[in-house]
Amino acid sequence: MSHQDDFVDEGRRHFMISGALFVAFSMAPGAKLFAQEVIADEGAAVHVSKETQALAGSLKTNPMLDAWIKITPEGKVTVFTGKVELGTGVRTALLQVAAEELNMAPALITFLTADTGASPDEGLTAGSHTIADSGSALLNAAAQVRGLLVDAAATHFNVDGATLVANNAVIRARDGRMMSYGEAVGLVNLHRSAAPTSPLKDPKTFRVIGTSLPRVDIPSKVTGGVSYVQDMALPGMLHARVVMPPVYDAHLTAYDEATVMKMPGVVRIVRNGSMLAVVAKGEWQAVKAQRVLSAGSVWTNGRALPDPHTVHRDLKVIATEPIKIADHHAPMPPAVKTLSAQFTKRYMMHGSIGPSCSVALFDGTQMTVWTHSQGVYPLRDALAEMLSLPKEHVRCVHVEGSGCYGHNGADDVAAHAALIAAAMPGQPVRVQWMREQEHAWDHYTPAMVTEVKAAIDANGRIVDWNYALWSSSHNERIVNAGRLLPARMLETPFVSAPSTPMLQPEGGGDRNGIPLYVLPNIYVMNNFSPTMPLQTSAMRSLGAHMNVFSIESTMDDLARMAGVDPVEFRLRHLDDERAKDVIKLAAKQFGWPRAPRARNRGVGFGFARYKNLMGYVAVAVEVSIEPETGQVTLEHAEAAVDCGQIVNPDGIRNQIEGGIIQSASWTLHESLQFDTQRIRSFDWGTYPILRYSSAPKQINVHLIDRPGAPFLGAAEAAMGPTAGALGNALFDASGKRVRDLPLAGDSLRKLIEV
Repeated sequence: MSHQDDFVDEGRRHFMISGALFVAFSMAPGAKLFAQEVIADEGAAVHVSKETQALAGSLKTNPMLDAWIKITPEGKVTVFTGKVELGTGVRTALLQVAAEELNMAPALITFLTADTGASPDEGLTAGSHTIADSGSALLNAAAQVRGLLVDAAATHFNVDGATLVANNAVIRARDGRMMSYGEAVGLVNLHRSAAPTSPLKDPKTFRVIGTSLPRVDIPSKVTGGVSYVQDMALPGMLHARVVMPPVYDAHLTAYDEATVMKMPGVVRIVRNGSMLAVVAKGEWQAVKAQRVLSAGSVWTNGRALPDPHTVHRDLKVIATEPIKIADHHAPMPPAVKTLSAQFTKRYMMHGSIGPSCSVALFDGTQMTVWTHSQGVYPLRDALAEMLSLPKEHVRCVHVEGSGCYGHNGADDVAAHAALIAAAMPGQPVRVQWMREQEHAWDHYTPAMVTEVKAAIDANGRIVDWNYALWSSSHNERIVNAGRLLPARMLETPFVSAPSTPMLQPEGGGDRNGIPLYVLPNIYVMNNFSPTMPLQTSAMRSLGAHMNVFSIESTMDDLARMAGVDPVEFRLRHLDDERAKDVIKLAAKQFGWPRAPRARNRGVGFGFARYKNLMGYVAVAVEVSIEPETGQVTLEHAEAAVDCGQIVNPDGIRNQIEGGIIQSASWTLHESLQFDTQRIRSFDWGTYPILRYSSAPKQINVHLIDRPGAPFLGAAEAAMGPTAGALGNALFDASGKRVRDLPLAGDSLRKLIEV
């Protein structure tokens, strides 16, 4: 079996189960490929009802057991999830969860991720919800399926089910009789709703959960194998490149079709309104044709962009929807010291390493789209609306994307691919954005302003906390066709759904806007802007990065005013014992408090519980500063994490390490460059990110495992605490409190010089 066949076998095997036909076949010898699938029947989405409210995780919305686990009469076990792999290792972790409760070796299970033709509808893979929602669902679904199979075997053998042992898809009795899962499934109907309670194993007996199973997605990535949607190659596949407007709301008035059509390999130009693309036989032919087509295109002026120098002032004007998210008061001693501060954050981009890409094939009736979207079902619905097709005639299959997280261009390029494929039935079309398109047409994370006024009493206790934030939307996910960029460019354009705020406790711009600390008098206002000067949407942690940075910077300043060590000050204001545990562990591993340090070196601490309902993370860091340049280097970080029951320790460490590095890049360096005419951050030279040469010298992640406790999401939990710790370390090193992100660079140099 070839390596490419291995990939297909891992991702999409062929089987016939429960009346649904799945077909996988190779398309061309020696060509890079993905399995093509046809499914005869699709399950309808199941909405939350009173009957399913008590179920675990995503079983609430997908309660049927065979939506998650299918077993053939031959004993082949296939497990499904509606979540997707974004490079976080969740495919491996979810496989571990299912394998544990099925009592099977992970290698014996075929594990399939989000596909509107096969998997349960779990909405988006976002917000660190995957293990909490899908993991909880799989844990319980697998336990119930195992229990049903064992009960069926017990009845068949006429023995007590407690005397049977299920292992690797075989059920054995003490007298030597045995029955495979395939035989047992013929005695029980798995097409049934999950029960509120499950025969879960004792966590003390876990053999798969809690182990660092090697990630199943890594081998092909490190060996240059077929790993991403960018790698897809189907027989007869054409390559397309799109021409994007120079600025928002510009409309196409003319283009040079004749010149482009004479170029080698060019097959067709597809135009619908201002949606313009060129299709060629080869990828490089498409790239060259796109350049010529773009140069010969004429556009209207479009609309002006905001003045970058007044963005934060203007944000307070356009944020017209005040939302009070905390307001409670209690008698307290009088305040003796008060602190007021304002913090700002600029627009930032996703900066996906691999430009967004999609492949689509329309057979005249059925549209199939391979996509790295984080939500294949919402995308399927929007594409069906855009194409005027029934939902059942559109299928979105997730294939991992290089550099995909948050709401980048994945959905938009999928719409481009679908529109072009619809114009060319029977021919698979691959579309990949150019680097400047990935940057200039990103869904940026919004600029923000936060203000805090806090007071302490004579005993150093916080007696008053008043916090406000201003932000436009952090969530313009796909809820209708109008949220797809190409759909708004058509001759008959679709209109985007109105921007609406995300409500607490999840929150959008106000995520983690309410501190976890004990604050008897607290008032928090989210000032939401329903309009967006720049196109914005979700990026890792949403508003938590900025809010925790602001809160943790203030906590350090209040501790200094109170004359109390910053770590001790935090502990005094917490009644959550798990929060205290991670803070104490991070401080201990870091050696807090540190002895006096060399000049231009400082240490800092940060803490938060993500969304106040997911993983706890505390981070202690040491930084160095070059006063002459404003360069800041994260020298060392120690992080402590509590995310409940740990599924894959190495996976969690990977995510926390990656989160610390990415947060360091955001906090120290990243800022979108633009002027009133257009976006100026069109390549890596105009959008600085953390380089390998500036990577932290040392990061250590310490885990607190709580066997049997609920899974808590951790993938995004390090972003805010790291930002807070960096800001506090910078103050310790320089004596300057920097409240405007990014912290490093020329602005810091000038501040130090004062």
